[in-house]
Amino acid sequence: MRFHTRKWVKPEDLNPNGTLFGGKLLAWIDEELALYTIIQLENSRIVTKHMSEINFRSSAKQGDIIEIGIDVVKFGNTSLVLKCEARNMMTRETIITIDNTTMVSLGDDGKPKAHGKTEIEYVKNRMV
Repeated sequence: MRFHTRKWVKPEDLNPNGTLFGGKLLAWIDEELALYTIIQLENSRIVTKHMSEINFRSSAKQGDIIEIGIDVVKFGNTSLVLKCEARNMMTRETIITIDNTTMVSLGDDGKPKAHGKTEIEYVKNRMV
């Protein structure tokens, strides 16, 4: 798994228990998955269609640095299925795992659009 993003847990990210609010972490993850998909599918019209079971395994507190990692599970005709892990950068302890999130490519009409991709592409390899 490649860890693409780091987030610093600040006071406004905390729940009443003084730990990272789960909804905040899920928002960070959803945004990172969308950005990854936009880059992979070369289409800015992307939506999250489905997230599998979300498994919170530990928490984070103010000052912790969270890393978000992504792997491709599979390329569909109009979709990209990703798995994700967020972990504490310092301790490497897993905070959350999501085994499958389906991101869908849309056309200008807002309907699913075939993307024609079958494997991961790195931006550096697109520049000729």
